[in-house]
Amino acid sequence: MREMIHVLEEWLLEFGSWGLFIVSFMESSFFPIPPDVLMIPMGIANPDRALWYAFITTAGSVLGALLGWYIGRKVGRPVLRYFIKEERIATVENYFAKYGAMAILIAGFTPIPYKVFTIFSGIARIRIPTLIIWSIIGRGARFFLEAALIIALGEKAMPFIEENFAVLTAGLGGIVIVGYLIYLFARKSKNA
Repeated sequence: MREMIHVLEEWLLEFGSWGLFIVSFMESSFFPIPPDVLMIPMGIANPDRALWYAFITTAGSVLGALLGWYIGRKVGRPVLRYFIKEERIATVENYFAKYGAMAILIAGFTPIPYKVFTIFSGIARIRIPTLIIWSIIGRGARFFLEAALIIALGEKAMPFIEENFAVLTAGLGGIVIVGYLIYLFARKSKNA
């Protein structure tokens, strides 16, 4: 299976920016290969275009999030009913409706599978502008951070990202969550 994925990655690399855009689009809604596996080698091979690749990846990912939302909206709930009880779906849906924007942001930035959140945003009927705004922020932060690391570290960016990026993004995601909880607590205290 790993060899088949590697062959697919190599084939998509031949399409350059278009291949990167297509993978980014598909990964946000149903595809298992993250766009980072194309964007990082492309950026290292051509560091002058690393920011362009980050832009292409972000744009494809945000547009793909709309497809994920549509999938969730049209077929998500009936499919979930085969795997999860309706009460659990409703509970998760309530949490997602309350914290959906933050979930989209965190999932967009961290190694959490983004497609799960785009599909669930459709199930929970998150407003499309909310999905777009927080996807741009989360996905943009992720891919532009990778581009910045490529520009700063050159060929050393690949091992650095492979070894540290998941921990770095999870840590930064944790900081965002703590900041958001502090904001909610302060807002609640102010209104009380």
